[in-house]
Amino acid sequence: MNAEKTVEKNPGKNAGKNADHRRLGRELGLFDTDPLIGAGLPYWLPDGAVVRHVLEEYVREAERRAGYRHVYSPVLGKRELYEISGHWSHYSDDMFPPMEVGGEQFVMRPSLCPHHAVIFRSRPHSYRELPLRMAELGGMFRSELSGVLGGLTRVRGIQLNDAHIFCTLDQVAEEAAGALDLIRRAHADLGIAPVRHRLSLPGPGGKYVAAPEKWERSIALLRQVLDASGVAYEEAEGEAAFYGPKIDVQVADPAGRESTLSTVQVDFHQPEQFDLHYIGSDGAKHRPVMIHRSVIGSVERAVAHLVEHHAGAFPAWLAPVQLAVLPISDAEHEAATRLADRCAGLGLRAEVLGPERGSLGARVREARLVPYQAVIGAGEAAADRVSVRLRDGRRPDPLPAAELVDRMSDSVRSRATDLWVG
Repeated sequence: MNAEKTVEKNPGKNAGKNADHRRLGRELGLFDTDPLIGAGLPYWLPDGAVVRHVLEEYVREAERRAGYRHVYSPVLGKRELYEISGHWSHYSDDMFPPMEVGGEQFVMRPSLCPHHAVIFRSRPHSYRELPLRMAELGGMFRSELSGVLGGLTRVRGIQLNDAHIFCTLDQVAEEAAGALDLIRRAHADLGIAPVRHRLSLPGPGGKYVAAPEKWERSIALLRQVLDASGVAYEEAEGEAAFYGPKIDVQVADPAGRESTLSTVQVDFHQPEQFDLHYIGSDGAKHRPVMIHRSVIGSVERAVAHLVEHHAGAFPAWLAPVQLAVLPISDAEHEAATRLADRCAGLGLRAEVLGPERGSLGARVREARLVPYQAVIGAGEAAADRVSVRLRDGRRPDPLPAAELVDRMSDSVRSRATDLWVG
């Protein structure tokens, strides 16, 4: 069904500095913390788990459509793994200390890339297989100091939307541009926009791999990608990864504080460290280039930004509850339950808020951040119709319950960031 659409007057647009995800996330029942679990280790409540699950499935689907294959890898690795990758010598201050197990030292991983390098080298590869796009939504751990921890933005356990593209040198620019385009489309679907793009370069000091030629080549490639994309960007020294430069896609919270949400990186270092190779058309071994890429960064930081940007009024496809069903009295409870079940059968998330929750006005206010509300009185129940209220206060004409479900399904399936009006 073609539904007329209009831009939603999102409650989040005027939230200003009050839209702090640490407060909102707890008020909305998305996440919380407990001293017994520890600082920087939030747990997800049911509504927050829904947002996280939908976001994770969205990015996996987007990656599958873009030709990525998904893997799982352990959250632990031997210390030797991170010595080879360079993390131990360049990044150990941010890693948890090793654990002694059976005379060997194991480390909670600070990054997924060493694991993916090992997975790549576990099988022989031909140039015909490249680019090989490997993705994982996996856990990693950072030994953050307690003074910098906060909400979901600075945590010690991270679920990272990570991917690594193993490709030939000639394929780097096209693959990096494709990753940047994937990031753009995801941000549009999520209803967010970056404040700037940054080309993150090495700075002075010993925290970077000493390989001037590799740095020059990788920086030139990323400049080429940014210039061809047409986006304005700034260069920032001292913001590169220890092994290579990055394109950082920056977002800002309501107070104007910037953070990096998405990245594209070019890495000549780890393919060499792990002795990665593929067989070229000449029958000889060749070294692949490794592109690191994250569409939404960590799930924690992405949800924090979405909470603040939308002030809890998520796009309908991402909302924990998409339809609040409000029977006026107990007599309409059966009709309300039928509507909620009809939604559930189509994968929509509906919740019945009955009279036991208070007056109709109180329930409308309780569901103020739910995209759609369906009010069912005696007349609506008898005719299998509903009176619809939209989150922004608009009230379309009553319509058949089946039509409401169809329109919601269309909106959610298309990942619309607006609400329709009949």
